[in-house]
Amino acid sequence: MVAPRSIRLIAPSGYCHNQDAAQRAVTRLQAEGHHIDNQIAIARRFQRFAGSDQQRLDDVNQLASLSTLPDIVLAVRGGYGASRLLDNVDYVGLQRQLLNQPVALCGHSDFTALQLALLTQTGLITFSGPMLAGNFGAETLSDFTVSHFWQALTSPTVELHWRSSSPDEGHWQGTLWGGNLAMICSLIGTPWLPQIEDGILVIEDVNEHPFRIERMLIQLHQSGILARQKAIVTGSFTSTTLSDYDNGFDFESVWQRVRDEYQLPVISDLAFGHGADTVTLPLGASASLQIQHGEAQFAFTGHPTLR
Repeated sequence: MVAPRSIRLIAPSGYCHNQDAAQRAVTRLQAEGHHIDNQIAIARRFQRFAGSDQQRLDDVNQLASLSTLPDIVLAVRGGYGASRLLDNVDYVGLQRQLLNQPVALCGHSDFTALQLALLTQTGLITFSGPMLAGNFGAETLSDFTVSHFWQALTSPTVELHWRSSSPDEGHWQGTLWGGNLAMICSLIGTPWLPQIEDGILVIEDVNEHPFRIERMLIQLHQSGILARQKAIVTGSFTSTTLSDYDNGFDFESVWQRVRDEYQLPVISDLAFGHGADTVTLPLGASASLQIQHGEAQFAFTGHPTLR
């Protein structure tokens, strides 16, 4: 049984079109004893966004001035919109308030832009993991997702084990970072993309064909980013349909090209991203990755944990 926690909602991205799912999530979490704050963010709307730029920015910047910190800051959903806020985020205030505190900022997809900007500007380690509507509000709640979420937020050392189809074998240590690949690439050339040396880059995406994923990885290579990585871990790449025109060009083809062209190990098949089952990963934590005979193991430490 998970101890009751205080959860503050933020909606820095798109309008939550599935209001029923969001309310179902709130009801579930409250039934477990959790306190849910800032629920007004769920129904707020301006154009396609979860409120005006200022309202969504306030969701983020108000964290710097709260008299009592929540245990968890949870994104309502992704979509698009966080990129519009990055120039005006109160990085100094957020660093002063949140750095080295037992507070977990959690979300994925479009939220990746804000997470990487915070890592770059403040050193804050945040969690790439489930969100309110799409995960906690799913019609069928994933026990896998929920258990991995609480494990990551409460355990100083977390280990993941999975079966990978990768032909690579070895052991690598570095800084865990990444998230949604499209959002990572959108930050290239900006002040918001962390310059990670000896990184273990974890990527996932949705609605992106393999050729678009390969194009983004080429961009990361040509920007000098892949050369600074120890390994790539691939999560889920969902909602894509291949056609006869692809003629065998699939995600595995993309991963193999990365291995061949850039001499980088690509450890595939981690349950991470937009699928119903997703692990929760602390972006910026120290990580150890190993694989032998298709058995992969990921361990990370140094992330904030809830008291």
